[in-house]
Amino acid sequence: MERLDRLLEPHARVRVARPGRPDPEGRCVLYWMQRSQRGRDNGALNLAIALGNALGLPVATVFGLTADYPGAERRHYRFLLEGLVDAAADLEDRGVPLLLGLGRPDEVVLRFVKALSPAIVIGDENPVRPGVFWRERVTEGLSMPLRFVDTDVVVPTSFFPNEEFAARTIRPKIHRLWNEYLKPIPNPVAKTRFTTPLAVEGARLEIEPLMEALKVGGAGEVAGYRGGSREAERRLTRFLGERLSRYESERNQPTPYMTSELSAHLHFGHISPLTIALAIRSADAPQESIASALEELIVRRELAINFVARNPRYDQLAGCPDWALKTLRAHANDPRPFHYSKAQFEDAATHDHVWNAAQREMTITGRMHNYLRMYWAKKILEWTPDAETAFGIALELNDRYEMDGRDPNGYTGVAWAIGGKHDRPWPERPIFGTVRYMNEAGIRRKLDCEAYLAWVSALG
Repeated sequence: MERLDRLLEPHARVRVARPGRPDPEGRCVLYWMQRSQRGRDNGALNLAIALGNALGLPVATVFGLTADYPGAERRHYRFLLEGLVDAAADLEDRGVPLLLGLGRPDEVVLRFVKALSPAIVIGDENPVRPGVFWRERVTEGLSMPLRFVDTDVVVPTSFFPNEEFAARTIRPKIHRLWNEYLKPIPNPVAKTRFTTPLAVEGARLEIEPLMEALKVGGAGEVAGYRGGSREAERRLTRFLGERLSRYESERNQPTPYMTSELSAHLHFGHISPLTIALAIRSADAPQESIASALEELIVRRELAINFVARNPRYDQLAGCPDWALKTLRAHANDPRPFHYSKAQFEDAATHDHVWNAAQREMTITGRMHNYLRMYWAKKILEWTPDAETAFGIALELNDRYEMDGRDPNGYTGVAWAIGGKHDRPWPERPIFGTVRYMNEAGIRRKLDCEAYLAWVSALG
């Protein structure tokens, strides 16, 4: 009983959505997996297993697979399903079955709750609008206790209840706390397992039949870009062994990449940011590269999560700071040097060879180098009638083609480039006003653009 009480104590990483002690008549502990699609280093899953062990109950994981997640395309669904295959294998190793249900996640969860009668439900947090909506519906529909664990950040989001102004405001707060959280977390194994058939039948986790059943179209799969924890671990090993030592000096060069290329796996929760951070921190690499990588992974990423969690207009120009909105309005009627439609942008049919290459890289490979991503979005602002149109086009293309689309980093990147989010006013100029400007000449000074253009051309 004392151990159970400790597990139920309030914690910065745990949000109590429905209070109360576990139902003594409950037949299991149910973990609702949604954002954190992995079977290891998952704080929500770990809590569910620990509670199950304390209560002497088995643990089951449920995942609701919807065919109409906003903005998601065929490439994203295959990536997700590949991740679930790895997650199911790791869950099985820990004595936990994965129950897959087709339908809107909140409805799937409530259906499984009715069938399994859990003592308590544990979920993972997700700050984006669909995730918030589903969590609210599940909270309203349950009678037993419900808790959500903030397991896809290093420092819990609850420490930052207000929207942070910039990296410089959140950085010292994170640094004061991160030693407390930069520690390995245990991965307990369920002591009690389901010994009889489950009371509800889940969908079979077979990728091709599920892709057929979902009937998702749009941007096609990216060859060689696999989802899942195994691929994430492989990429992390490559980053530590081949790239981290040169990260600080060469991370802004797109050819060759010196980044981890783990953003999509982080977005889908195939690997924990804590797992990555601990590996980077203990790596044999120059301290400046380690510090730079941790800055991007923790400070910048969690600043983006703070923006999405605390600003309900995170995916609109209106969510950007007042100074930027004011200066963009003042320059709304400035003549544009070029005008392109959304279709022309999507087809990489502008006059700018570097911009076109970045767009083609994204559509072909599902990624775009971070430095070029900034330039890409700023040129959309320069070549469209107004900032609202630019914001909408940039976000739609990002979400459709980037494997890490629909992510706090993407929303924040577009808001930074077009609406000055987390930035400051710069010298005034046409169209941009005091929002930071970037041009092709500057990009060509900083990057080996000829090598980049040749590399993209060879993609096909």
